[in-house]
Order: sequence, then structure tokens, then C-alpha cells
Amino acid sequence: MNLRLFIAVLLLSNLVRPVAVVHEEKHESSPRRPAIVGVAHIGLRTGSLDTARKFYTGVLGFQEPFSLNKPATAGDGLLLTYFKVNDHQYIELFPELTDPKMDRLSHIAFETTDVEQLRAYLASNGVKVPGKLEPMQDGNWGFEVTDPDGHAVEFVELRPGSLHSRNFGKFLPEGRISQRIIHVGVVVKDRSAADRFYKDILGFRETWHGGMKDNATDWVDMRVPEGTDWLEYMLNVHNPGPQELGVMHHLALGVPSVKAGYETVLERGYKPKEPHIGRDGKWQLNLYDPNWTRVELMEPKPVRTPCCSPMLE
Repeated sequence: MNLRLFIAVLLLSNLVRPVAVVHEEKHESSPRRPAIVGVAHIGLRTGSLDTARKFYTGVLGFQEPFSLNKPATAGDGLLLTYFKVNDHQYIELFPELTDPKMDRLSHIAFETTDVEQLRAYLASNGVKVPGKLEPMQDGNWGFEVTDPDGHAVEFVELRPGSLHSRNFGKFLPEGRISQRIIHVGVVVKDRSAADRFYKDILGFRETWHGGMKDNATDWVDMRVPEGTDWLEYMLNVHNPGPQELGVMHHLALGVPSVKAGYETVLERGYKPKEPHIGRDGKWQLNLYDPNWTRVELMEPKPVRTPCCSPMLE
């Protein structure tokens, strides 16, 4: 290569290199999604906390470690109370069911490792989020968005000093029916729209779908990206009344043995229908709280080949 040609190539390479660096820096500045590790809680409305306690504590065996009062600006009275499943998962009950036609579901919530980063990530993907974060009343950090079906979806990061973290290792009686919420279910009218939010943006992935008939899809299990819990799409639900919504807007508690769970609730004075094997091949038992919300006991593994689609690990 002659000298003039060598100099020309060298100059050209120096001109190209800064463009590549600028492109790289732009890519690095885009917010990345932090980990979403599991179901944090489900918020439910009740007409009577005393009656609800007979179910969530008396039948299910969960303790009630703390409650929150309404902020002074919202008037006196109880805002919500918590029933503890484990250190990271709760059932929140709001005494605000004032109309029998109201949806019993208040919201669903997922735990993230970095709630501020998740807020920025969702904003960069066109999701409406709060302009800034502030500590929640329980001391954790979180925010709420609305999914395509109008459900309130909260993302929370447990923080040191919060009511939750101060009670790690406490209020976990051996007699509680389950040690984990394994999924929550909500009605989905438009699966494509739900997938754009939960799958494309949030990174949830399908692990199974099935239906009442082999050629129908009535339920889709969407697992959180960095955990084992899942969200269940409840499809093909048309104009449900409050009682049917209570069946659809549900939570599932993982148990090693549904048969043992059935015997336990019988001993505690609750008489459900007998356990059965669902279309996903798993043993399950349906229980209902006093306001018709379904609480499903479910074993972790199928004992029969699931219908409709393979079940992914």
C-alpha cells in the first residue's frame, strides 16, 4: 500500500469510529427493565373485616400483622389490613365494599428489585406512570399503572424500615394453609392488548394455555420474568356479575397436598366441594371468601397430562 492510500484509510477509520461510539452511548442510556420476581400481593374489597377474618385467619390460618389507617385528609377509619402469607407476599383487604355490584378486586401487585428503574423503563415504553416516586404509607416504594383491561397493577420494592421488612420472620404460623401465592387471575378481554403490556413490555412469558374444551383457550398462564409465580388471563368472560367476577378475579395458594389442605379446612369448619384435577392436570380445591373471591389451593405439579398445550418449566 502506498503512503497516500495508507493515510486516506487511516483518516477514514478515524471518521467512522466516533459515530459507532455515539450509537453505543445512546443504547446504554435507554432504561432497562429491572427484575420482576413474583406476586407481591392481591388487594381485595370486603364488606366486613370481622367476617373476612373468620375466613383468612380462621380457615386459612394467616395472621394479621398490621393495618393502616386512612390519611388525615381522607377522613378517619381503617384504610386496609394485611394478612401475611410469607415475608414477601400478602393479601390486602380494604373495607370499602359498599355496593354489592362492586368488583371485589382492588388491584394486583408484583415485586421488583428496583422500582424507580422500572418506572423509568415503563415511561420509555409509553406506559403512563407517576411523574415521581414517594414512599408509600407502609414504608415501601411503589407505583400503580392501569393495564389494557383497566385493572390497577402495582409494582413494589420492599425497603428497609417498612412495615414489611420490620416484620421479616414474624407472623408465620405453622398452621397456615400455604406458604406462597403462586398466581393471581384477572379477566382479559383482548389477549393481544394484554400481551403487548405483560409480554412485550414487562417480559412475562406464557407457560401454558387451556380451556374447557381442547380446541378453546380460556386461560393463559403468564409467568413473571425472574420468578416462578404467574398471572392467569381469564378469557372469554362476558358481562360477568359480581359472583362470577369473584371466581375470575382470584388468587391461588400453592400447597404440597390438596388432600391435606381439604382435611384442614374441614377441621376448621369450612365445607367446600371436594378437590378435583383441573384441565392443567393439577389437583386443586376451590374455596371462597365471604365476598365470593375464589381462593384456589393448587399442587405444584400435574398428576395428569395437561390439556390443550404443553406445560413449560
